[in-house]
Amino acid sequence: MDIGTVNALPYEDFVNIFGNVVEKCPIITAAVWSRRPFANLAALEAAISDFIEGLPDSGKEGILRCHPDLAGRDLQSGMLTKESREEQARAGLDALSSAEAWRITRLNEEYKRRFGFPFVVCARMNDKEEILKQLSERCVNEPAVEKARGIEEVKKICRLRLQGLVLTDAHNKL
Repeated sequence: MDIGTVNALPYEDFVNIFGNVVEKCPIITAAVWSRRPFANLAALEAAISDFIEGLPDSGKEGILRCHPDLAGRDLQSGMLTKESREEQARAGLDALSSAEAWRITRLNEEYKRRFGFPFVVCARMNDKEEILKQLSERCVNEPAVEKARGIEEVKKICRLRLQGLVLTDAHNKL
């Protein structure tokens, strides 16, 4: 859809369509709906980013906690959101060897113990090898650094999900 269509959406439709651009956080899109009209896709993305940045640390941690473990039990049991399932599959996380599955499970547990929220990375921008590497490396970060990094990854995920829903200005001119 183009940005004009986005701007014309009633509140309920806007939240239904964009409610998972930030994983399991429809309250974010509910809040930015009132900032319409958006000049373009970048303005919609900026409104969401600004909302996230305006949250206290506890709100940012809440956003991070809404994310599933990568290659975790939600993937195995089919309980992921459609978007997360597709993103994790694209990165190869649905086809791990038993050694890779054991390693990512162990690292996910270590990460959550250290930081209190799941490891978040934009799976669409990485493959399973890079994800495992980052998970291992990021386990030693300071908590404040890791929280900020996680939020930046949330924004990358959001950007890609928005791009899948809204035509960019270049597409609008075609």
